[in-house]
Amino acid sequence: MKTQVAIIGSGPSGLMLSQLLNRAGIDTVILERSSREHVLSRIRAGILEWGTVNLLCEAGVSERLDAEGIPHDGTIISDGDLMVHIDFRELTGKRVMVYGQTEVTRDLFEAQDKMGTTIIHQVSDVEIHDLDAAQARVDFTTVEGERKSLTADWVAGCDGFHGVSRKTIPAEKRREFERVYPFGWLGILAHTAPVNDELIYANSEHGFALASMRSETLVRHYLQVPLTDKPEDWSDARFWAEFKRRIPAEAAARVVEAASIEKSIAPLRSFVSEPLRWGRLFLVGDAAHIVPPTGAKGLNLAASDVHYLYNALVEAIKNGSNKGVDDYSARALNRIWKAMRFSWQMTTMLHRFDDEDSFAAQMRKSTLRHLSESETARKDLAENYVGLPY
Repeated sequence: MKTQVAIIGSGPSGLMLSQLLNRAGIDTVILERSSREHVLSRIRAGILEWGTVNLLCEAGVSERLDAEGIPHDGTIISDGDLMVHIDFRELTGKRVMVYGQTEVTRDLFEAQDKMGTTIIHQVSDVEIHDLDAAQARVDFTTVEGERKSLTADWVAGCDGFHGVSRKTIPAEKRREFERVYPFGWLGILAHTAPVNDELIYANSEHGFALASMRSETLVRHYLQVPLTDKPEDWSDARFWAEFKRRIPAEAAARVVEAASIEKSIAPLRSFVSEPLRWGRLFLVGDAAHIVPPTGAKGLNLAASDVHYLYNALVEAIKNGSNKGVDDYSARALNRIWKAMRFSWQMTTMLHRFDDEDSFAAQMRKSTLRHLSESETARKDLAENYVGLPY
């Protein structure tokens, strides 16, 4: 098998890169270790930055997003009953869109199927070779047990934190940076009305909570919990009682409890691996970096990687210039570290740490009061939340 760009991973970053390249006349093959049903069953983020929405428009997959996405012009950050409104439109002229990552993935699969892109699911034992040669080679085993090889001009590793792509770069050539947080997010999905028309990020003496949504009838709410907790420790009744205790009273009064249809706990970590390029291999999205969900940057940071790599590969394949591919790692990392800073800042500002002293709690309260009184502080938060320029 031969292609111009081999893409490992059919999550939103791999599919989006393939879609953009295909529309530019560049051939791709996607290898995915899971079934399509499994990929589409994963519950993930639902806030799209301004730039991500524009990139999906450029990829030609915005029809359902435009019809069903919910534009948000701001968000609320609270501490007890102090509620600070961050008005994105007023402060930046931009907005974000509420549209689930699963729906983005579904739209991209549909678009790729219409293009006839080769997507091979349930592959195993993927190995990447010859990254310093004229062409790279990706070996893999099909679900039927057949060993195959795919040669490509370039390889995009979009296969997540546990994938093979990052590990293909020699350990002694990688620099990895990590911060593991001592808590996780318990999330539930439920068919009920949102408690507010914009998201509420709530700090409280009992811990963090997030009132979010996927649509006008489907909510995704979160609680900060110890890493030792398990989803089965939390009945629906216990979740709703604790959720109402942590969000502002006026929002809690609007809560309409409903049975959860999904419940899970996600640990929080910040992680970056450098470099993002090794010969003919590029790392994209979660293969290179993980951010805590507090700043809604995971999918959006992957989209900015795709933007840089897509333009670099078009320049290399269509115009014969390697300047873009040579600059990819540095350009993407510059934005990645800015998003890391913002996500770390939001996480620190909103979460209670078990070993913290009374000073830390006062710093969180002081930060929120500063936001309530300073337009400059609100603008900085808004600019980062809607997404820094590519």
